Amino acid sequence: MGQAKARGPYAKTPARKAEIVRAARDSFAENGYAKASLRDIAERAGITHAGLLHHFRNKDELLAEVLADRDAEEWQQGLEAVDSPSRLAPYLGELIHHHQKAPELMRLWIELAAAASRPDHPAHAYFLERYERGRTQFADGFRDEAARSRLRADVSPESAAVLFHAVLNGLQLQWVLDQELDIVGPVTDFVRLLFDHGSAND
Repeated sequence: MGQAKARGPYAKTPARKAEIVRAARDSFAENGYAKASLRDIAERAGITHAGLLHHFRNKDELLAEVLADRDAEEWQQGLEAVDSPSRLAPYLGELIHHHQKAPELMRLWIELAAAASRPDHPAHAYFLERYERGRTQFADGFRDEAARSRLRADVSPESAAVLFHAVLNGLQLQWVLDQELDIVGPVTDFVRLLFDHGSAND
């Protein structure tokens, strides 16, 4: 662990935390949450076990950070990739295929989201903020489309945003239960249903 000491394992820098989060994501994806150990994660990150605990108090806190980091990364990718309704369904298909390469992370996200429904859960505030932010930003995007007569006239932007999250999360839960199930097709159909006159495919 000489390298870890040379790096300064107790230096609380964003770069060091990012290394730990990347190592934890790999460990959770390969071993599952239950079998992944903090010592393995520390070794992957090139620091001591004590050094890791200086940044994260326990495995639950680290899991929440891994999933939050993935959320932020994918949200930024979505903002860059989706500039019109025609790009929404293809992007979601790509995102789902990416998630399916790491089914354990999908399962962990679903489990944490359910556990965080309890007001006293450490991740409760994060998930509330996450969904509120997502609904607001998606509703704003759908509202822009509605102004150009692209969104179905009988669906409000606010409802479209809520339905979007419900469909995407619900389909991923079904896939975790049955990994033979095609969920890309239903997502594409859902996007098509949101827009009038087939405009999502224009």
